[in-house]
Amino acid sequence: MAHMFKLFSKKQIGPILIILAGCFWGSMGIFVRKLGTYEFDSIQIVSIRVTLAALIFALLLFAKDRSGFRIAGRDIPLFLGLGFGSILFFTVCYFTAITMMSLSTAAILLYTSPVWIMLMSILFFHEKMDRRKLIALALAFTGCILVSGISGDGMSFKGLLIGLGSGIGYGLYSILGTVALKRYSSYTVTTYTFIFAAIGSWFICRPADMINKFSVATDLGFLIMFCVLTALITAVIPFLAYTLGLESVEASKAGIIATIEPMVATLIGTVVFSEPLTIMSGLGILLILSAVVILNLKQEKQKA
Repeated sequence: MAHMFKLFSKKQIGPILIILAGCFWGSMGIFVRKLGTYEFDSIQIVSIRVTLAALIFALLLFAKDRSGFRIAGRDIPLFLGLGFGSILFFTVCYFTAITMMSLSTAAILLYTSPVWIMLMSILFFHEKMDRRKLIALALAFTGCILVSGISGDGMSFKGLLIGLGSGIGYGLYSILGTVALKRYSSYTVTTYTFIFAAIGSWFICRPADMINKFSVATDLGFLIMFCVLTALITAVIPFLAYTLGLESVEASKAGIIATIEPMVATLIGTVVFSEPLTIMSGLGILLILSAVVILNLKQEKQKA
């Protein structure tokens, strides 16, 4: 009986953890825009976030399993791809998008990632294109047109590309992460991904300028605490919650549950930053979310 209760509790807590992760990720706009008031640019904010997150993840791995720091030399290119090509690239794009458009639009363009995963799977893993995938692709493409405001005075074409870039980079994490997780624990993969992302960020964040901005801050203590909070709320806690949630929730279902992130970002944008949500952009959001759900339902059906 105790075993059954324990199993039941784990099944119940899994979706809650994934919802929690989505809510924390959806709050990123608050932290990005607050740090922007200190004159940090998007790349510098990314560097602050991934560097502190890498440090915290390394401490967690050290406490949990020191042997997790061992990786094969042949896998370094894999972690370079995860750190540079995925986390660093998609975060820079996403944080830049947040400063160029509404939080809802930036978040939904990030969540075109399942579409890019589908296309990359067809290209690299030779998966077949079927009618359902074509429908999802058409819905996502139409949704992107609507949220970009092409018919009105919405975002620039550059902004659209940057927003879509975040989705591509985010999708790449799933492709490369699938390979990495077959060889290492989730803690090892996450730790080294953020370590490489942090190293890469310091080559492009103009460190001297960033350090100078810290030195001239009149409330340095608060700023440092806020930076640590940014890493915890937008990286460490949600990544850990999502990973733990996946222990009892199928990846396909988790992908659907995680779409709460753009919903939270939209709510924060409307309530906190008074961002308007037009009928056309709202329809575009629904179309893209529909595409994500269709792709995930297809995956679930194939597993059944």
